[in-house]
Amino acid sequence: MIPQMIKRGFDRDFAVNVSVTAALVALLVPPSHNLILYSASAGGSISISDLFAAGIVPALLLTVVLMFTGWAIARRRGYATEPFPGFREVFRRLIASLPGLLLVALIFIGIRAGIFTAVESAAIAVFYALFVTGVIYRSLTWEHFRETCLGAVRTTGLILFVIGAAASFGWLLAYLQIPTAAVEALTAVADNKYVVLLLIVVALLVLGTFMDLAPLIIICTPIFLPVARAFGIDPVHFGIILILNAGIGLITPPVGSVLFIGSAIGGISVTQTLRTIWPFYFASLVVLLLVTFIPALSLWLPALLR
Repeated sequence: MIPQMIKRGFDRDFAVNVSVTAALVALLVPPSHNLILYSASAGGSISISDLFAAGIVPALLLTVVLMFTGWAIARRRGYATEPFPGFREVFRRLIASLPGLLLVALIFIGIRAGIFTAVESAAIAVFYALFVTGVIYRSLTWEHFRETCLGAVRTTGLILFVIGAAASFGWLLAYLQIPTAAVEALTAVADNKYVVLLLIVVALLVLGTFMDLAPLIIICTPIFLPVARAFGIDPVHFGIILILNAGIGLITPPVGSVLFIGSAIGGISVTQTLRTIWPFYFASLVVLLLVTFIPALSLWLPALLR
């Protein structure tokens, strides 16, 4: 998307800022493997279908806020606009994209309705994706298929290793009574759950500046989840807070991996990106605070679908 925006006259820093912050939305919507990793790091006791449902409203809220931020900056910079193609063309493009978009609905509805488990949904999604790309869109080649399979093997191996490490790390923390010590430490500082939530959010934002997403989920879930439960915070709600927090860390220096990748694709330095990313960054922080202190944003849809 970054080269396409640059081609249409947008500045490189704006194209990078829009793309890297919009990437946070994908962390919250099905089939986010980060939500699955959070459930695994919590010992597998948290419903993946509830987590999938809980991330949808915060994802939509983040989308709207980032869209408004991008629109405001685009107007201020005076970027040219393209003529509206008309509702007929919009509808035509929507119909053309439906087979691909239905993959997310297939996974989410299938798990929520109890038709198949989260593991089974992966296999079904693969067959559906093969059908869509090979038969409907006719864009799948043997070379693409081979590269996709190799990429899936690498990613799956990495995630399985991470889940195994998370289980071992969680056992070690429990053996050393670290969660209990964390609860006692935070209780000594504050006895209000909202103050505790704010402290956890600040701690996660700081940790996210030098830790990647998966290690942050693995290390922080066994430490902070018992604290959240001790103060009556729903684990599903806390999971969305954790994932969004960790996602913001991906666009925060000095180790913001998504920030570095976006800058490299845009052909500009990270310093140039940081000079103008702050409106998008603060918009993401506003959504994080809203999700943190308004639990209904995360818990309303899972409760509705039960």
